[in-house]
Amino acid sequence: MPAPLPPFTRETAIQKVRLAEDGWNSRDPQRVSLVYTPESQWRNRAEFVTGRAEIVAFLTRKWVKELDYRLIKELWAFTDNRIAVRFAYEWHDDSNNWFRSYGNENWEFDAEGLMQRRFACINDLPIRESDRKFHWPLGRRPDDHPGLSDLDL
Repeated sequence: MPAPLPPFTRETAIQKVRLAEDGWNSRDPQRVSLVYTPESQWRNRAEFVTGRAEIVAFLTRKWVKELDYRLIKELWAFTDNRIAVRFAYEWHDDSNNWFRSYGNENWEFDAEGLMQRRFACINDLPIRESDRKFHWPLGRRPDDHPGLSDLDL
């Protein structure tokens, strides 16, 4: 990522969302951090993160706790340099308790297509393992796997 660049069209906003989903599904904090500006500002739940080094530290902690993480993002709205998404991801903790986490993100991009601000609101729902809906092998979601709307999430 960072292409596509703002101003976004519906098509390029959808591409940007899928690229973000693919990056996060890699669970590679260093790779993910490179799509953010060096001084990117985040609010993730009640945590405030600034800059790539803090992003890497945050994501490293996240994916140590959230095991077998699989994420789906979907475009909600967009303007010239902003995109809103809704998402859900499934994961389990080290005691094999499963969760589906639902949320919304608001993104703002600079002219080079790097994300300069990210605001995320997230809620965790305990689920039974048998209620999981995201079953692809770890990594990128296959193109033929249903999205959030298809799964009625």
